[in-house]
Amino acid sequence: MSERLERDGVDQRRSGLSRWCARALKSGNGTPLQPLTGDAGFRRYFRTGSRPSMIAVDSPPEFTDPQRFVAVADYLRRHGIHTPMVAAADTEQGFMLLEDLGDTQLFARLDGDSVAGLYGEVLNELLCLQQIPAQEDLFPPYSRELLLNEMRILPEWLAEKMLGYRLEAADLSLLEDTFALLLDSAEEQPRVLVHRDYHSRNLMLRDGERPGVVDFQDAVWGPVTYDLVSLLRDCYVRWPQDRVQRWALCYAVNAEVAGIMEAVPAQRFLRWFDWMGLQRHIKVLGLFPRLHLRDGKDSYLPYLPLVIRYALEVADRYPELRPFAEWFRSRLLPLLEHRHWYRDYRSAGDTGRQMYGVTQ
Repeated sequence: MSERLERDGVDQRRSGLSRWCARALKSGNGTPLQPLTGDAGFRRYFRTGSRPSMIAVDSPPEFTDPQRFVAVADYLRRHGIHTPMVAAADTEQGFMLLEDLGDTQLFARLDGDSVAGLYGEVLNELLCLQQIPAQEDLFPPYSRELLLNEMRILPEWLAEKMLGYRLEAADLSLLEDTFALLLDSAEEQPRVLVHRDYHSRNLMLRDGERPGVVDFQDAVWGPVTYDLVSLLRDCYVRWPQDRVQRWALCYAVNAEVAGIMEAVPAQRFLRWFDWMGLQRHIKVLGLFPRLHLRDGKDSYLPYLPLVIRYALEVADRYPELRPFAEWFRSRLLPLLEHRHWYRDYRSAGDTGRQMYGVTQ
């Protein structure tokens, strides 16, 4: 019964969105809406049947903040970032009409030949994003508390709720010690505007235009390497370690020239980059199971082996972080290996364009 009531509520919102779009577009009693793949949150996206087509968004106010979405989109556009223009919005109902940036994600265009040029474009766009001035009432700090709470998703949702692993005091102590190291590293870094999910599925390509940027509504003010590592150690596509390091160091030089950060030794910058990536991937190791268990979104699970690979490769590289890698391998990995979607993390991302992207 509860599932039926929930489905009825979703259908009612879609009908309401269709009628609202018709009024906004002056197109009669209703506008046909074609469902699109949404983000990992509570928003739903549709393409309208109008000409030109637009993106209709159902953003339930009880779970999202439509008013902030509109404000952030406008602020970023005014500072030169190609976010979708908001053509109309009813923030009380949570309905929006956005510019249609097309269907071509950066992810779809990446291969060994194209990646250098495409990453050059989106890294330049990232430098532009990071030069946008702070607006405290719009972009809250990516605080130590927020970063810590993100990492605590792993023990709750991966270890306990998905794998049924009971965390003892020693487990929690090891995890909290690891988290503290990563937080200290994040606090050392220059602060910039952080998109917070800057990767190949949130960057849209259209010929002759700057890359489009979507899923920006949770932007914060935080560590300079966060968006960089989100892109270069993308949870959906992997590139060789030496290539990633070259890209990261090239970005650092350009960021210094742009005045985003002061010059720092290469090894220090790479440590910031690596440790920030581990913080993000620890979060994702809990987030993807939560999307599966709480929200019924299973499509993220096959990407967990790649995220595990990223996390353990970084942890193995630094003596301070090796206890985390050893704990994960001995406690959680044996439980993960029995899952039907699991593949050997040590080769995740090496082959198979359809699932894991490509390498060169």
